[in-house]
Amino acid sequence: MKVTNAIAQVLKKEGIEFLIGYPVNPIIEGAAEADIRTIMVRQERIGLHMCDAVAKVTSGDKIGVFVMQHGPGTENAFGGVAQSYGDSCPVVVIPAGYARNINQVHPNFNAALNFRHVTKLCEQVTVADATIEVLRRAFTTVKNGRPGPVLVEFPTDILREEIPDALVAEYKKAPQMKSGPDPRSVSQIAEALVAAQRPIIVAGQGVHYAKAWPQLKALAELVEAPVMTTLPGKSAFPENHPLSLGSGGIGIGGHLWHMLQNADFIFGIGCSFTRTSFGTAMPKGKKIAHATLDPYAINKDVPVDLAAVGDAGLTLDALLDEVKDRLKGKPRDRAAAVAREIAGHREEWLGKWKHRLTADTAPISPYRVVWDLLHTVDVKNTIITHDAGSPRDQISPFWVSETPLSYLGWGKTTQLGYGLGIAMGAKLAAPDKLCINFWGDAAIGFTGMDFETAVRERIPILSILSNNFSMAIELKVMPVSTEKYRSTDISGNYADFAKALGGYGERVTEPGQIKDAIKRGIQKTKEGTPALLEFITEKATDVSRFP
Repeated sequence: MKVTNAIAQVLKKEGIEFLIGYPVNPIIEGAAEADIRTIMVRQERIGLHMCDAVAKVTSGDKIGVFVMQHGPGTENAFGGVAQSYGDSCPVVVIPAGYARNINQVHPNFNAALNFRHVTKLCEQVTVADATIEVLRRAFTTVKNGRPGPVLVEFPTDILREEIPDALVAEYKKAPQMKSGPDPRSVSQIAEALVAAQRPIIVAGQGVHYAKAWPQLKALAELVEAPVMTTLPGKSAFPENHPLSLGSGGIGIGGHLWHMLQNADFIFGIGCSFTRTSFGTAMPKGKKIAHATLDPYAINKDVPVDLAAVGDAGLTLDALLDEVKDRLKGKPRDRAAAVAREIAGHREEWLGKWKHRLTADTAPISPYRVVWDLLHTVDVKNTIITHDAGSPRDQISPFWVSETPLSYLGWGKTTQLGYGLGIAMGAKLAAPDKLCINFWGDAAIGFTGMDFETAVRERIPILSILSNNFSMAIELKVMPVSTEKYRSTDISGNYADFAKALGGYGERVTEPGQIKDAIKRGIQKTKEGTPALLEFITEKATDVSRFP
């Protein structure tokens, strides 16, 4: 059997339903011959973004696989793999490589050497008969431990070789395993949770990957503690729950800030506590417990008093037992008071932003677009994501997620244009959901051509574009270059662009038109057509930032 066909058979055994890529890579033909749907993108980065979303939406049950050409294709893919690594997305990347006799020769690009810092496992197959064992290692690695991408490079001459059918027949689907925390660590955290008077739970995307949403809710209600999520963890806790503080990030709610600053104990579960410009910093002087799958995250950025290493679901299960044993059925009798405190500060904060959320001005307030979108779609049956920059900070504080994985947050690395691929991959993984990306006129410049991929591959997403003809958030830091050379100006008619690519496009200039336009866009997606709604917005730079 040819190596390309052997790879395809392994993908079949691993349950891979579609292969995303860009030619030339012989694995594409091998996959098609094995009846695996092949999806071709317009650039490598967007395909990897789609793979990320497949993993996110399925909590890692489905793994996205991406293939590309040796040389320039692999070089172009680096940013996408780096995003997967920074955002902890389990993806299998299988580039072609230069033939063995020249793959170490300058200037030929060697993926196995260059991708080591942005992958969990990075190997080059040097002998055809090693194909199966290398893929076994790759799939076992990608399915276990902290999520992240793996890469296996196949030199082009190896892809043309034959290997015994018996080797392929021996391949077994890689196991997916979970490990629980040390009982002593759990006991210590439970003791601290029960003793705390003003605890807060910080939930990260590890809760999503563990599908530990019921346990998180049960623990919060048991100890009567408010819950904030990280941006990647957004929607892990229902944000219409009285104990919800919403999500962290650059833009946050006033109720989150108030409760976090006044907490006496912070318990992080399924998060990394990474110090980043795009997250919410933990206040100093607080007692902190950290439970995570990754031991290297403990004390990495935030000094902690207590720690546990293990799957978020197993950790929460153990904590629930320990806390119940300590409380012995006695309620804390503070849930109502905590809920009132949260509601009071949330109402005060929203009151200060109401004029932006309901502004009846043109150009349109981007916050009005977010607000009307939230109140037009069926939130429970929608999956939405932001993009880098202003769209992220404008939508994340105000979007109220009600069900798990209905908001796909991200942000350890913030590549412009990531949201389009996320929406497309989400639609592949959850075809019955309305999948939306909210982005700006800067982001579409990076990945906008792949709207054509959505049209061609019949992936009917709804794309909400804020067009203010400017890099608005750069205006304050680029005043001279803007005045002298208009360096922050950008332009385009993106509704017409969407039409030219075969999709539905509509430009909206008045706030009173927002909801009806959204309804028309949704209807087009139901008919199988990707829709792009272009809203002409003001150059907004205000963000719900604290302090």
